[in-house]
Amino acid sequence: MQTEEMTVTGAPRSGLAAIFWVFLKLGCTSFGGPIAHIGYLRHEFVARRKWLSEESYADLVALCNFLPGPASSQVGMALGISQGGLAGGLAAWLGFTMPSALLLIGFAYGFTTLGFSADAGWLHGLKIVAVAVVAQAVWGMGKTLCPDRLRATLAIAATLIVFLIPSAWGQILAILVGALVGWKFLEPANLHRPAEANFPVSPRTAVACWAILIVLLLGLPVVIRWVPGHALEMFDSFFRAGSLVFGGGHVVLPLLRSEVVPPGWVSDDLFLAGYGAAQAMPGPLFTFSAYLGAVSEMPPSGIAGGMLALAAIFLPSFLIVVGALPYWESLRQKPHAQSAIRGVSAAVVGLLLAALYDPVWVTSIRNSGDMALALVAFGLLMFWKMSPLSVVVIAALGGALLGAMPLFG
Repeated sequence: MQTEEMTVTGAPRSGLAAIFWVFLKLGCTSFGGPIAHIGYLRHEFVARRKWLSEESYADLVALCNFLPGPASSQVGMALGISQGGLAGGLAAWLGFTMPSALLLIGFAYGFTTLGFSADAGWLHGLKIVAVAVVAQAVWGMGKTLCPDRLRATLAIAATLIVFLIPSAWGQILAILVGALVGWKFLEPANLHRPAEANFPVSPRTAVACWAILIVLLLGLPVVIRWVPGHALEMFDSFFRAGSLVFGGGHVVLPLLRSEVVPPGWVSDDLFLAGYGAAQAMPGPLFTFSAYLGAVSEMPPSGIAGGMLALAAIFLPSFLIVVGALPYWESLRQKPHAQSAIRGVSAAVVGLLLAALYDPVWVTSIRNSGDMALALVAFGLLMFWKMSPLSVVVIAALGGALLGAMPLFG
């Protein structure tokens, strides 16, 4: 895979094909939901490819947790932008998103014509591997970002806050507490601007993205009144969901249900069956939108409906992350802001630790057989240094085997 170094003018450090290919591999193997994806992305771009440091990655995760939309997808978009500009961000999104979107469109046809089951053992094995991935991320990020007593305590406090307030508001409060404690008690530290943390987005481009977002958000409902049509209504519904939801994929699901089930676009049974399948898909949970568009009982449906819904729900995320990056880069250079960010980074470790239990652990580990498979996957990743793809395959085969055993099925 050929790459090229970043020049002083901000030229791409990696070719678009290279960016697309690495994110395509992640899109095919990143199981377990948004928190697990943070672990996969860290393994690939911090530990393996050295695109950015642990600290810069934690900064980026903190930013995307503040923004509405799917945080892991926005982290991926920003990583692509750092290497190839706006086109690199689009290439990263396509690679990371399309595998699960196409799989879910395939499941849409399967559920409606072939009677697929979302409870297959191999699908459960893919959920189990997420436990190992998140545990590895907590271990690695904890050692780097919580090296002292204060930051380790911040991480534990963030975990407790999320347990007490199990919603997106709990996550936001934990991050705010981390920022406040870091600002007050961690020494100010100037952050040098390394090339790997450079996002080639101009303030003018950022303002244009915010303008497009506002115009579409406010203008689409007005246009629908004058130009009625199901395609436009579908685009508006999914665009609004992607614009206004904090907390990632799991939080957006109730909103999506209220958009597609009561109007009769999708039956409740089909919605729930697709939700079960989406839990075991690689890539972002927002690709559930492709399934809903594909099973819509009103045209457009099928592949066209799936692609329309997919584009609509992710477009706000792209506009928001591009709109935020230039201002984030300016803020993070200020010494006291960097102290606050160090506190936020410790809180992010706490968020990962909380998510390791819920939803990752509670939805994946049902018995001792599941626990054994999770331990094997963790050992292979952590100590044998096997690639995530190999561990995913082993976990899928292990899940199928456990499902076939009466003791664990």
